[in-house]
Amino acid sequence: MSASLSSPAEARSGKGHHDENFPVASHLIHPRHRPAILAFYHFVRAGDDVADHAELSPERKIVLLDRLADALTGQGPSDPEAEPLKAELAARGLPPRHALELLDAFRMDARKSRYATWDDLIGYCRLSAMPVGRYVLDVHGEDPAVVWGPSDAICAALQILNHLQDCGKDFRSLDRVYIPQESLDRHGVRIEALGAAKASPALRAVIRELAERTLGLLDEGAVLPDLIRDTRLSLEIAAIHRLAVVLTKGLTSRDPLSEKVHHGKAAFALTALCGVTTTLLRRPFREKILRAHALRMAGPGVRP
Repeated sequence: MSASLSSPAEARSGKGHHDENFPVASHLIHPRHRPAILAFYHFVRAGDDVADHAELSPERKIVLLDRLADALTGQGPSDPEAEPLKAELAARGLPPRHALELLDAFRMDARKSRYATWDDLIGYCRLSAMPVGRYVLDVHGEDPAVVWGPSDAICAALQILNHLQDCGKDFRSLDRVYIPQESLDRHGVRIEALGAAKASPALRAVIRELAERTLGLLDEGAVLPDLIRDTRLSLEIAAIHRLAVVLTKGLTSRDPLSEKVHHGKAAFALTALCGVTTTLLRRPFREKILRAHALRMAGPGVRP
């Protein structure tokens, strides 16, 4: 029986980093950093597969997630899903904080399937998405005081974008709804509408409203590539940001229940290239952009 799974490895879905909606440690990333990012991804993927396993009870999911956490921190037996990340963290002198926050998000998924407000959803993203960006930035030695804020906005947007694209599948297969109840209520939509083959006009209005709020997050994080010292990471994030903007704009007019939101490989590559090219062209002006950003963060009363 699936409920008797004895290790996180047995819950594996088979999904890998090449199957994700956005690039994970693409070859834009310097080779010295890719193993650390992929080790993080594979650890998090193991936890996500546990949380999404349709036949595991919530209690059993928590046990397996706790086992992953204890293996990573050394408070429990070794686990092959945790050892690569544990070794990378030790080699770089990094704490396990970000990975453990992801496990907290998966524990939430095991226990919770509905969100009342946008703020509740952002609270979930603080555990399920923001630590991912922070970890990648920490691996590259970037300054948290400069980059964590806009990174958090982008990561939350990516998470919500995925929720909107998968809203029908999540409801049908996991009875999990990330769309805030307040948004559904505002448009008079019942949760069961997510199980339809095609979104109603009212549900389309809900998705459009949330997509527009997500575009606001992406706008908030748009400065991030210019703030990052590492050029290769800057270009990676620029590509991801551009893809996210295009896909989120698509959700303002497409129905994720009946239409494909993602583009084909050629369009995907072209969109990413546009983000990379734009950032490269701005790179010579990075110091000026940094000064302007610092002034904005300091407040309206500050003058050059």
